[in-house]
Amino acid sequence: MAGPTSGETGVAVIGAGVVGLACGAALARAGHEVLVLERHGAVAQETSSRNSGVIHAGLYYPTRSLKAELCVAGRELLYARCRERDVAHRNTGKLVVAADESEVPALESLRARGSANGVPGLRLVDARELARMEPRVRAHAALFVPVTGIVDAHELAGSYQAELESCGGHVVLHTKVSSLERAGGAWRVHAESGGRERAIVAARAVVNAAGLGADAIAALAGIDVDAAGYRQWPCKGDYFAIAASAGRIAERLIYPLPHGAGLGVHLTLDLGGRYRLGPDAEYVEAVSYAVDPAKAAGFAAAARRYLPGIEAAELSAEGAGVRPKLAGPGVDFRDFVIAEESARGLPGLVNLVGIESPGLTAAGAIAVRVADMIGA
Repeated sequence: MAGPTSGETGVAVIGAGVVGLACGAALARAGHEVLVLERHGAVAQETSSRNSGVIHAGLYYPTRSLKAELCVAGRELLYARCRERDVAHRNTGKLVVAADESEVPALESLRARGSANGVPGLRLVDARELARMEPRVRAHAALFVPVTGIVDAHELAGSYQAELESCGGHVVLHTKVSSLERAGGAWRVHAESGGRERAIVAARAVVNAAGLGADAIAALAGIDVDAAGYRQWPCKGDYFAIAASAGRIAERLIYPLPHGAGLGVHLTLDLGGRYRLGPDAEYVEAVSYAVDPAKAAGFAAAARRYLPGIEAAELSAEGAGVRPKLAGPGVDFRDFVIAEESARGLPGLVNLVGIESPGLTAAGAIAVRVADMIGA
């Protein structure tokens, strides 16, 4: 929609990715007037749509962390939403592979963590059973994760937008927030388009779901993002498509054991049956979605640890995504920040910072938490 030049609303949500739209829908469903402000010309243009589209199980995150809790809860909400609203998805299952015997203890630790997090149905399979399940995959053992799946991220975002609008909320596109200030017990949200101010919205509450720009929005509200630990580190991941001539590769998603800033170069498939490898993980100074075709050799080599026969000539560059990570280089883990900021003297401001993977899976559960923070 074109958006107002000024107005009032109950809650202004900044960012129309999947998480922002989920929050907007939950708040509108609870009876709030909601405006979702988006700087791009369409919803879900950044992190939400530039990822693997995986419905994560909840394996990787420390027990009792927000990432673990909200991934597990969000996964159940996501599958239910897909069924109820006819959002394209598939429960594919996943195999995390130990390429050799030395990796088996790490695989067992991953199973133990996943079980502690509440992930159902996890079991280890040996090389013989793995070969029956996935004839082209070679590994010493694997962890079978039956609840992992894939989803059409754009359809998911669209389902939240439709719910938001059916409850009286609105999405305002081409609207970049330029300042935030407290005035008279409310928030004044100044926004611009094309460098010119176009809107001033008065809101009782503000939800910062700005994804890659979440730390910048927090700074606009007066928070020292370095002192608060809200500084985000953009981490780029590239993807390569596998040519159809490679034939049927796997029925399930195939992952190596996680390492570094990401989960390792893994094999995923989309809802059309196309395969791709990625992402890798590289911290970058600025957001860029360009992919160097010369990286195909490295991707093929990484995949051959569990998929013999994959060659660089079968790979073609297929886009990239950028994660808004709170864990910078050399830092093992940082949890989601989901914080109502009254303690900082900023009542009614809810910051969502560092919402990377498993944010897509966790979106519905994040939205429930945010709605509870804002209240009636």
